[in-house]
Amino acid sequence: MTLVDISELRKKAKELREILGLRSYPVGVKISPKKLEVNAKRLKGYRYCQALMEARKGEHVIIGREEIGCAPSANIFGFKPLPEGFRTGEHSLKVGISKDPVVGAKLYGDVENFAPGEVEDLYLFPLETAIMEPDVVIVEDQPEKLMWIMLAYVNAMKGERVELNTAVMRATCLDCTAIPFKRQKINLSLGCFGCRMSTDIREDEALLGFPFKFFEEIVEFVKHFSQNAIPSARDKKAYKALKAKEG
Repeated sequence: MTLVDISELRKKAKELREILGLRSYPVGVKISPKKLEVNAKRLKGYRYCQALMEARKGEHVIIGREEIGCAPSANIFGFKPLPEGFRTGEHSLKVGISKDPVVGAKLYGDVENFAPGEVEDLYLFPLETAIMEPDVVIVEDQPEKLMWIMLAYVNAMKGERVELNTAVMRATCLDCTAIPFKRQKINLSLGCFGCRMSTDIREDEALLGFPFKFFEEIVEFVKHFSQNAIPSARDKKAYKALKAKEG
């Protein structure tokens, strides 16, 4: 979508949710270099993953430089330097996600961080009630549902295989926001210690993020899948045939 028709965006977001049977709303993220004046709740002390959780449930929220309550996310978005405990690996050892401080430090190493001053506000909202074009779309749900979105993206990319990037750390801020925005590619995350401790993400859910420029094509391919591929897969046709042959 270049010239975005907001009503069309909302319609397609609803189609995507209904076709796949998503548990919550696909979320749009606007990455703004200046303070945003929109009708949204400005969250204070929330982690980025918690802001995403609120948007998944239908809220329009903003989290910015002064409000963010998570040191690794604040560092990803260029808000604040990474605290020493994260840089030395001591934090990773303390919370039990690593046994080696060198490895623990690397978990929080720079990947696609925004430069200081590059971002001022992050506006997260359900795509179905969007008022503007987002930069990134994030979907959190069961892997089977994310699979169809990934397959739609592969089709949009003319069949090119997808290379994913994760350290199973900073799932929402880095894996599903910064990397898709900076590299203009889809990325998948299994979640991380932080988001699983801090939000209501379920044990059987993962996340993916992709640049908004692919949204329209992804929805069109998912609609195409819904005519045959999705119902056939969900009906387990080949599996049922196998069981019938055995029985």
